[in-house]
Amino acid sequence: MLNLLGSPRRCCDGITRRQTLKAGALSALGGFGLPQILAAENAGLVHDAKAKNVIFIFLLGGAATQDMYDLKPDAPAEVRGEFKPIPTSVPGINVCEHLPQFAQWAHQFAFIRSVNHKAGCHNCLPCFTGYDMLPPDQHPRETDPPSIGSVLQYLSGAQAELPQYVYMPNWLGWGQAFRRAGPYGGFLGKRYDALTTECQPYYDKTSFDPLPGNPQIVRGEPVLPSTSLQEGMTIDRLNQRRSLLNQIDEERRRADQILTASTFQRNQQQAFDILTSSKMRRAFDLTQEDPRIVERYGRTLFGNSTLIARRLIQAGVRFVNVTWDLYWGPVNVDYDAWDTHTNNFNILKQNKLPGFDQTISALMQDLQSSGLMDETLVVITSEMGRTPRINGNAGRDHWTNCFGSLLAGAGIKGGTIHGSSDSQAAYVKDKPVRPADLIATIYQTLGIDPERRVPDHTNRPVEISQGGVPISEILA
Repeated sequence: MLNLLGSPRRCCDGITRRQTLKAGALSALGGFGLPQILAAENAGLVHDAKAKNVIFIFLLGGAATQDMYDLKPDAPAEVRGEFKPIPTSVPGINVCEHLPQFAQWAHQFAFIRSVNHKAGCHNCLPCFTGYDMLPPDQHPRETDPPSIGSVLQYLSGAQAELPQYVYMPNWLGWGQAFRRAGPYGGFLGKRYDALTTECQPYYDKTSFDPLPGNPQIVRGEPVLPSTSLQEGMTIDRLNQRRSLLNQIDEERRRADQILTASTFQRNQQQAFDILTSSKMRRAFDLTQEDPRIVERYGRTLFGNSTLIARRLIQAGVRFVNVTWDLYWGPVNVDYDAWDTHTNNFNILKQNKLPGFDQTISALMQDLQSSGLMDETLVVITSEMGRTPRINGNAGRDHWTNCFGSLLAGAGIKGGTIHGSSDSQAAYVKDKPVRPADLIATIYQTLGIDPERRVPDHTNRPVEISQGGVPISEILA
């Protein structure tokens, strides 16, 4: 009997919709059913891959992309806002005047200007998984679809030397003490969650305290969770303890359920590997990096996280997520992040855009100079956008009807625009894009069939891209 929750290599290959119909017909005729068809279709994971790695940058709160790279200079004042467009390295493509360094990398980016969904404000599931139905709330559930990084870990099969999926700088929502759904293993299981770092955000003391609508620059570094050896603990002693643990685990395996045990074993193995892996520890040690490069990234929490993302990719991690989170609750530094209901233009001009401009430009320069640009896909997105009309607090409110995303690097045709918004950046005018289409595009660049299926919590095969279609016009 085929066990769909057995080896992670089983039932992970997708089949086309036509093949699904064929499977149903065979079953009805008394032949073998869908599980057997799925197993029979399992014939390799990668085809025509352009990208080996992904750096996924998530701007929490809903970035105002009409104030970044889809400006509307001819719109009424209450819509167009305060910023002026400037030319970029691609004739005909303009960006905000406060992104002068980013403007010089436009030839590497595909500008998606027609993303939209109806899944609710601040719902992060669509951009991490492609699932765009309105959930009952924003908490993660074991029945959620898996994130891209989790699917990559699932499809990787055998134990890799390093985690395939790292999430920085903290679990999504830590800065609000509110865990948000999205970047998890979902119905694949917690054993496919990311290795998630920790951080201690702080700010430079000035004459004013952070306030809503007046954030400070967030400083800090992501660190590996609980990976330092206690004083007096050597690698030899650690190995001895591991041998003893293995004996205990052997007895536990006889008593525990298989799924629970496998989850525990994987987490324990990963923790041990991190403790003893010089590659992983070096990637997080910024004292090993040229100080001029660290300075170029900005010495902020976002900048340091992005630099470590590049170092992790070089070390062999396939999918690294960097989130520009907000920090208000555990520490009061930045109440707003990209959720600019108040003082939108001042926050963007003084706080968000300079940091984004500096860090993304440094990342692109590093990827190009190191040769990683040819094998690394860079994705920049938010869970939603901002309203076309400026509110009474000089801010923009929540808006899911039209916003933007950026893709660059391996597998992407740079210097291109896909889709368009209307004259006020309110609604999609041309070539609408679902978050699921962005997810499908990412899988396509990685050489993974977006229609590939994995078993959900009921053993039902589910498309990893949630029905998304790759955006062929931007694929190289």
